Amino acid sequence: MKVYKKENNIIVQNKRTLYCLEGQNWDEYINDDQLYQKLKASIGNAKTINANQLDGLNPPIDSQELWASGVTYYISKKGREEESKETGGSIFYTKVYDADRPELFFKATKNRISGTGEAVRIRRDSSWNVPEPELTLFSTSNAKIVGYSIGNDMSSRDIEGQNPLYLPQAKTYDGCASLGPCIYVPEKPVNQPLRIELTIQRRGAVVFQESISTDRMKRKPQELVDYLYRESSFPNGAFLMTGTGIVPPTDFTLALGDEVSIEIEKIGTLTNPVA
Repeated sequence: MKVYKKENNIIVQNKRTLYCLEGQNWDEYINDDQLYQKLKASIGNAKTINANQLDGLNPPIDSQELWASGVTYYISKKGREEESKETGGSIFYTKVYDADRPELFFKATKNRISGTGEAVRIRRDSSWNVPEPELTLFSTSNAKIVGYSIGNDMSSRDIEGQNPLYLPQAKTYDGCASLGPCIYVPEKPVNQPLRIELTIQRRGAVVFQESISTDRMKRKPQELVDYLYRESSFPNGAFLMTGTGIVPPTDFTLALGDEVSIEIEKIGTLTNPVA
């Protein structure tokens, strides 16, 4: 099943049928270790709605924090090494890829996150900006993964490449992420690889397209979540992006007006214009 957030309503999709749950608190509703069973029970008495009600969706987040993982794919390690080699920072990415402890960093709260159809931003003090398409986990306050979404970890590669200590500035700013269009809630945890595809269009023409499978990710989803929750509590659950396996070439940067689309099988497509 899929869960969408729209204004003060929760929309549930079961196969091809849409249901509207009115008067539900988003944080309390999704923070449930048995979320699939809860959804199944909730739709029994809910009214059905038309597909056009999926227009104008909000990102599926309220008071939860959005965190991110770095260097979880080999290609990401190589890309980070390339962008920082001239300043001597490349060794840090080699070490974190091979270390027991993953790289985890805070990304954004709701006010800096866009939903599908809403604009993401590129920093005005950066000349090298890229999207990073990532499978995103939703875990409850008990660190149980109950859902999956699509995340776009917008990144200023030139700022990060100047010095690894600049990572927060390269990663966190207004419009620095998008999330959605939903939370995919399966009955059982997703164990099979998922295909991620990134497409970037400029003036209606595709200027970049690439795909990768999540089986190329070095770390396991629960491993990342367990590290995130080691010394931090998340009373309403948390979202965690699992890193990117798609790195555009060094001569590519996003431009104003580009359209970024990220598709992950089973979940859907997250589309954002660049502003």
